[in-house]
Amino acid sequence: MQRKSVLYLFIYIFLSVYAITGGESRPPFACDPSNGLTKYLPFCRVSLSVGDRVRDLIGRLTLHEKAGLLVNNAAPVRRLGILGYEWWSEALHGVSNVGPGTKFGGAFPGATQFPQVITTAASFNDSLWQRIGQVVSDEGRAMYNGGMAGLTFWSPNVNVFRDPRWGRGQETPGEDPMVAARYGASYVRGLQGNVGNQLKVAACCKHYTAYDLDNWNGVDRFHFNARVSKQDLQDTYDVPFKACVTEGKVASVMCSYNQVNGVPTCADPNLLKNTIRGEWHLNGYIVSDCDSVGVLYETQHYTRTPEDAVAASIKAGLDLDCGPYLAVFTEGAIRQGKLTEADVNTALANTLTVQMRLGMFDGLRQPYGNLGPRDVCTPAHRQLALEAARQGIVLLLNRGRSPPLSTRYHHTVAVIGPNSDATVTMIGNYAGVACGYTTPVQGIARYVRTVHQAGCIGVACNSNQLFGAAEVAARNADATVLVMGLDQSIEAEARDRANILLPGHQQELISRVARASRGPTILVLMSGGPIDVGFAKTDPKITAIIWAGYPGQEGGTAIADVLFGMTNPGGKLPMTWYPQSYLAKVPMTNMDMRANPARGYPGHGPTSVSVSLADSHSLNTSTMLRESLRVTHTNCDGLSVGVHVDVKNTGSMDGPHTLLAYSVPPGAANSDSNKQLIGFEKVHVVAGAQQRVRIHVDVCKHLSVVDKFGIRRIPMGEHTIHVGDLKHSISVQISL
Repeated sequence: MQRKSVLYLFIYIFLSVYAITGGESRPPFACDPSNGLTKYLPFCRVSLSVGDRVRDLIGRLTLHEKAGLLVNNAAPVRRLGILGYEWWSEALHGVSNVGPGTKFGGAFPGATQFPQVITTAASFNDSLWQRIGQVVSDEGRAMYNGGMAGLTFWSPNVNVFRDPRWGRGQETPGEDPMVAARYGASYVRGLQGNVGNQLKVAACCKHYTAYDLDNWNGVDRFHFNARVSKQDLQDTYDVPFKACVTEGKVASVMCSYNQVNGVPTCADPNLLKNTIRGEWHLNGYIVSDCDSVGVLYETQHYTRTPEDAVAASIKAGLDLDCGPYLAVFTEGAIRQGKLTEADVNTALANTLTVQMRLGMFDGLRQPYGNLGPRDVCTPAHRQLALEAARQGIVLLLNRGRSPPLSTRYHHTVAVIGPNSDATVTMIGNYAGVACGYTTPVQGIARYVRTVHQAGCIGVACNSNQLFGAAEVAARNADATVLVMGLDQSIEAEARDRANILLPGHQQELISRVARASRGPTILVLMSGGPIDVGFAKTDPKITAIIWAGYPGQEGGTAIADVLFGMTNPGGKLPMTWYPQSYLAKVPMTNMDMRANPARGYPGHGPTSVSVSLADSHSLNTSTMLRESLRVTHTNCDGLSVGVHVDVKNTGSMDGPHTLLAYSVPPGAANSDSNKQLIGFEKVHVVAGAQQRVRIHVDVCKHLSVVDKFGIRRIPMGEHTIHVGDLKHSISVQISL
């Protein structure tokens, strides 16, 4: 979301109308009671319905004024007392200054920076995700009140992390559409508050749809045409977005740069008008990724003129342009008969409604107006960031009992690696300015004496000249912790990876230090995407491997707490860690989720139930096809099964455990490719104790599959529920 057109820079300068200054109180955006010309206008009357107020305001605007409101840096309408507004703010895992709508400084030098989304997703904890959203929106509202941020945050990113090389996979909740759906809905609820029709802030689920390639092997996101089957669109790529809208009640959806089956997503009425708004009933606005409208004309050559691009986008259902095109070319498109003013009014109604719900037209009567600098970077917020990092850390391998390290036996610990003293690396991308950092070496130093050696100059690790000092440190310490991995120079927006190996000489450093180490050697990996560390898995000198993701501003404390047994790591990977050899079979441009043996493509990723037809449907070929019942023709009310699982902690430490439940349809009992994650539960079990967990199985939702035509059906027969090594059969039969 960082592509900006130089050609139309003048329009940005013309439309930028107010400076954001540090710590000063923001004047009312509109309906200022001190403005005698506007305070009595109907659109300022909070006693009227939002719809009536919006219609009144639109009726007072000229066409030129309307066009100026269709872009992210919306122009002021001074004669009606409306200030300019920058729609683009970000809050992926903390208030961010990536977008121009947010600045740090003055009374707001920083904000709480939580772990990157992929790390928090590893917690598999819905309530944690929602609590983080609540804290981020508290801080966002506080910064808005102080004139330092907007109220429309273009987060979260709920794209499916389909390919491990994608540089932006770190921003997502992982590869499973169900997990991404639950994360998106939870985080959105936390951000928005969802108190009636009122919004605390307005979230935005992005990037719709089938977007998971930035720049790979000569193919970039601006030119890529994602060829996606109806089946994969319905049961994979669209799932998180549908949950954002229908369950999270998100206020906005962002369309993506790429085309889907030959049509740019921001100009596809089937995706925008028919699906997001028509089928899912979005109560909010649809925004383009930045300069997407320009891209579909200038780069993809999808339209003949800029006016055609504007007309196609607005008529498809786009309401707001992150970029200048709609401000520059909308009036021309109307003059040329390609667009009507009524089309523009529809788009404006959607954006203005969101601003009304945010209280931006309520004058001085601002909801959450009490929030200010004291509500940012509070001790409670920093503690939540620490807890999120602890819950997201994943223990990939532990050969013995190290970790935990012991302060009694491990008096000196060598802390080695290019990420051992990381700060900004820990917060990943789309981050802001942190309240402060605790690096890994600082966290470990709170427990024992440390000897620190970087080993490499940066994660690129282009030289082994510093390896000798690292080996000496490991040889003379009681234990060694290697903090290795990636950063934004390796994986980021517009930067996909060519492979999933450690960069440069990192593997050599790990192996040499492990051989030299006198005590246990623990490998800690920081990364967003998976890394092939098969060599470390088979190295007997490496006693444990830990994935910390990008653990946020408190990451060093969380890592140290895990190393010394203060925290029992309970995170689980939200994405598959493939071997490097797998990638030779999988081009990033292939969007198929299912294996195709003919092409050598491997793909990704005793109870009975009676199913009855809905009252309005009979048993015919449309309803019943190949022993499977169409979900939309099924009576789904109350159609569920409860599966109970006993979880016993046989270890000596209290700790969390995440149960992952999968379903396998009839006839696919031995095929992992047909397993779908249907639910997860996080449980904390005391050492030696046992706890019973109930997993809810919704037959229509969890036991259905999407056929090649994009129709969801329930296969009749024996379904298998997998929970760890346990299997449970559910026989589904039609009841006539």
